[in-house]
Amino acid sequence: MRLLRTTSTDPELVYVANENKTPKYAILLHVWGDKEVTFQKDMKGWSKVVGACKLARRKDWEYIWIDTCCIDKSSSSELSEAINSMYRYYRKSKVCYAYLSDMQSDCLGQSFNLMFWMCKWFTRGWTLQELIAPTRVFFFTNDWVKIGMKASLQETITEITGIPSLFLLGADPTCHSSIAARMSWAAGRETTHVEDRAYSLMGVFGVHMPPLYGKGEHAF
Repeated sequence: MRLLRTTSTDPELVYVANENKTPKYAILLHVWGDKEVTFQKDMKGWSKVVGACKLARRKDWEYIWIDTCCIDKSSSSELSEAINSMYRYYRKSKVCYAYLSDMQSDCLGQSFNLMFWMCKWFTRGWTLQELIAPTRVFFFTNDWVKIGMKASLQETITEITGIPSLFLLGADPTCHSSIAARMSWAAGRETTHVEDRAYSLMGVFGVHMPPLYGKGEHAF
């Protein structure tokens, strides 16, 4: 597992070989844009990475995990390991910061509910596990103004997603909910790759398997 060290002058990647010795860490939850910072190169998504690191540092979290740049996606084995481990990463994190790139801080008044409902983050396949796996999730606007916690926004999030409060607030759905219920939470969510409609649900269903792109709908 790779983590970004937030206390460095520039965010620095640190490799942790033994997961049992992983230090406490935060996680950035977000929707991927067109030009994200990756393991291989810096792009315009850098400001989002820097913003997340600054926030974690202010809260005394020395490390943060960000999926875009902490995984070497050119390595099929590393990508497979990461996809199979993501749900556990979220579950074991100390705090998660959900960055809503299409939510503006000047919408936090009367139009808040409408804008929150319309956020793309709630429509993506991969963000389902980002929402239910971690215990503590804080939501932020695109200029890093805090909106609230998953706990304080629970009623609205349940209305948007159909996920009962029991599973939003900590109960592990892989043990305590039906397959039909979990499938209903995923209904209508979108992914860039067809295969990811299946692979984004692996943690939610407690499934471990090597992902293979090119299968299309057969990934299910």
